[in-house]
Amino acid sequence: MRFAQWTYRLAAAWGVLVLAPLLFLRRQIEAQTTPFTHPEYFYGFLAVALVFQLVFFLVSRDPVRLRPLMPITALEKWSWGAVAWIAFAKAQTQPAVVFFATVDMALGLLFLVAWARTPKA
Repeated sequence: MRFAQWTYRLAAAWGVLVLAPLLFLRRQIEAQTTPFTHPEYFYGFLAVALVFQLVFFLVSRDPVRLRPLMPITALEKWSWGAVAWIAFAKAQTQPAVVFFATVDMALGLLFLVAWARTPKA
């Protein structure tokens, strides 16, 4: 159970540290890419991703009770990783994006390990 607590706490802290600054970096991101035609997608993605960090914090507080959520949290991590890797394979994103997506995929794997090691309620 301690493994699950620490894994989810680490993932939540990492997520907040990586995602929150992006809310204030729109100009810098647009300077490296192109101007956003639909900023609601950018801010919407960040909002949903930041809310999911709260889910990770919640799971870290009571992994046994919230064990059924763990496979879903792994899916959340892998879905972003898959999208980033596919975009990279098509030369549509930068290696830095793939790095962060790969970290998320590794966290998704750790979430499944935590799920397997957490006793059923």
